[in-house]
Amino acid sequence: MNNQSEIYFEYLTTPIGQLEICANESAITSIYFSNVQQQYAQTSELTHEAAAQLTAYFNGNLTEFQLPLGSAGTEFQQQVWQALCHIPFGSTCSYADIANQLQNPKAVRAVGAANGKNPISIVVPCHRVIGKNGTLTGYAGGLDRKSWLLALEQKVNGTISKR
Repeated sequence: MNNQSEIYFEYLTTPIGQLEICANESAITSIYFSNVQQQYAQTSELTHEAAAQLTAYFNGNLTEFQLPLGSAGTEFQQQVWQALCHIPFGSTCSYADIANQLQNPKAVRAVGAANGKNPISIVVPCHRVIGKNGTLTGYAGGLDRKSWLLALEQKVNGTISKR
């Protein structure tokens, strides 16, 4: 992450709760579900663009985000988050699939931990990772939201397919 001094915030109301979008001068740094809205939000063109793309996603009109991302994390977390970005819209995969993709098949738990620390909800689609047996597993935003997001993508895409 850049050591930029300006931090921008924008809040977006969605069908599954309020999102807090954070950015620095050059990239989106986090998108979290939030129950608290600051009295004052300092927005930017980048937070406006992220809000517009997220709105289009929730309306079923966007299947791929085009935003500069700049979240802080370890090298391994960055690798996992990059792998998440390659899960196609409307598809799911398991933690083991991600570990295998990273050529580290024993890192299933570490992949799960990195997935759980993903700071950019929805845009970095950690909601598309499910248990190896096909069950919904942990999601920082809650399993109800995860289920809702997968159902939205299924509706838009026609079906959810396992990669």
